[in-house]
Amino acid sequence: MLQPKLKARVRCTDGEIGEVRRIIVDPLSREISHIVVGDGTGTLERQVPIAQVQTVTDDTVQLRTSSAEIAELPSFKRDDYVTTREVEIAHLEDHLHVEPGEVLVPVPELERDIKRRTFFTGLTHAIGLLIGLPMVYPVLRYLMKPMYAPFDNRWIRIGNVNRIKKEDVGVQFKYKKKVKEAFMPETEVDKNVWILKASPAVLEGVYQGKDMDFRDHTGRVVWTNKKDVPYVAFSGKCPHLGCGYKWRNVPKLGKEIFLCPCHLSIYDASGRVLDGPAPRPLDPVPIRVAANGDIEIIDVEYKAGVREQIRLV
Repeated sequence: MLQPKLKARVRCTDGEIGEVRRIIVDPLSREISHIVVGDGTGTLERQVPIAQVQTVTDDTVQLRTSSAEIAELPSFKRDDYVTTREVEIAHLEDHLHVEPGEVLVPVPELERDIKRRTFFTGLTHAIGLLIGLPMVYPVLRYLMKPMYAPFDNRWIRIGNVNRIKKEDVGVQFKYKKKVKEAFMPETEVDKNVWILKASPAVLEGVYQGKDMDFRDHTGRVVWTNKKDVPYVAFSGKCPHLGCGYKWRNVPKLGKEIFLCPCHLSIYDASGRVLDGPAPRPLDPVPIRVAANGDIEIIDVEYKAGVREQIRLV
């Protein structure tokens, strides 16, 4: 079946109802999931599942249902979607062959409360600040001196292993950490890590047969994760741009994965990159488990967007 083209006429079983205004794509399968049908005025648009499409020709889309049934479908909400120009979707061109136009994917759930205009307004202010930075650099250098203190290598208790019920399944542990930036008052921030009880195969994928050392700002080893200890902890920040990611069962892929919804980086249970723009695997952090099952980690963070692990915290 041909893929629907933008501006193609849309017909129901009882007559024409409008035209294809937009195409919506499933970001995981990279296939068309819906077409958005409107009358051309933009006053009301309906989101029609691709399963309702019976046939497609060069200039017409024939639906299986009546216009009354289409009228019962939910109206299209533009703020719930972003264009494929705004997010990276690897290999999309291998699956999608519609004519150029507004092709959309759903806004990740973690970002739906963030208004895009607010984001770009903040971005404009940030650019203005960078332009003026050279004039205030001497003052900032003095104020930022405390930021170059040694890394914080304190152990933080985050929970107990009794929450982990199965091997090779990511479990999120949230915790709070007190931080102090420059001369600002100390504040408490929410953070998280993902922990697995790893099978031998996943441990091999994480450690490649070698223990993993973690170092302070001088290069001294502060902790070593042993390759045969089954509990593995990953930083809660995606190595691509530092976004939050989640553990998800994806039936279309036939497996469970770590998925970053912001730019669609996909990782397996060992943190290895399966797809997307991430430049490196998920970042393990120091972990130790007490005899009673209590978990402690050192809050280690690395620079996002680069292939190398460059420790920042």
